[in-house]
Amino acid sequence: MTVSSDLATDNRVHRSCTVLEELGFQIYLLGRQKRNSPEMPPRAYPVRRLQLRNEKGAFFYAELNIRLFLILLFKKYDFLFANDLDTLPAAYLASRLKRKPLLYDSHELFTEVPELVSRPSIQKIWVTLEKMMLPRMGHMITVNQSIATIFENKYGIKCSVVRNVPMRLDQIAAHSKSFLGLSDTQSMLIIQGSGLNVERGIEEAVLAMTQIPRAVLFLVGDGDVIPNIKKLVAQLQLQDQVRFIGRVPYKELLRYTAAADLGLALDKPLSLNYALALPNKVFDYIQAGTPIVASSLVEIETLIHKHNCGVVLPEVTPQMIAEKINALIDQPERRAEYKKNCQQAAQLENWDTDKQVLMAVVQRVFV
Repeated sequence: MTVSSDLATDNRVHRSCTVLEELGFQIYLLGRQKRNSPEMPPRAYPVRRLQLRNEKGAFFYAELNIRLFLILLFKKYDFLFANDLDTLPAAYLASRLKRKPLLYDSHELFTEVPELVSRPSIQKIWVTLEKMMLPRMGHMITVNQSIATIFENKYGIKCSVVRNVPMRLDQIAAHSKSFLGLSDTQSMLIIQGSGLNVERGIEEAVLAMTQIPRAVLFLVGDGDVIPNIKKLVAQLQLQDQVRFIGRVPYKELLRYTAAADLGLALDKPLSLNYALALPNKVFDYIQAGTPIVASSLVEIETLIHKHNCGVVLPEVTPQMIAEKINALIDQPERRAEYKKNCQQAAQLENWDTDKQVLMAVVQRVFV
């Protein structure tokens, strides 16, 4: 299995590995280790974390795929499982040369991420690679039906949906307010995950904190927006209202999530990829019983309305974020209703359901 993300925090990949283990496979997981990567949690399967000279840009993708290809070329395996377009070239070429089946998991609409949309020449390269490989892909999965429909219409391939839902946890030991350094009168807000990146509403959430005096915002995770956010917090003198936790193991992440009064998912539809996103943090909030305050994206809005487990913002602005959050802080009974609905939704929106789809797809690889 190949992936470009940090193996310590990519829970979708770990869940996929556990499914393959249940089906009787021996897993060899290949990913990378960043300079600031946390310690790797124990895994029942072998893991190799590649240390690369480059951590972003064209040289990173070239180095990653060359390293992966060389490993795959000399490794023995029954089939390959590539996660996301940025590891697919190496896996695709290796699978062709060694005549082994390949399963592709697209975690997002990669060619439509803002980082590529703003750089048309680079985007064209990835689109060309996608056009070369996907029509020849026998087996493919992705994270929601909106994205699956796009792949099916563009490339005439069958794309199964395996969502970014967490494993069902019967009990999460939430951190106490005293552990978090909060008073009984302070509300806890959280934005969490491994993708705390630009244009995902984090800037607006921090600006909104100037109008939410009774709350503290926890940023649990990491991403390219964090250095600028730290500067913004210092500029606004919000050090007491915005806390940076950094990356933590998944179980620890859920302890923070379960402690929060509200979970924020403020991704903006600045690209087609973001517009169709269904981030795994939304399912983490549901699993932890944390009511959601979210932007108006198609998949997220559908999920929130289905379970009545939070509120949807008509626009992502500091004023609107502050208005909705202050209203919910003033309505504990409404938050309690959303929390109860999250707990009920957690019985349905979990890995036990979606792993059956993945199992069926993997089994079809060998038909």
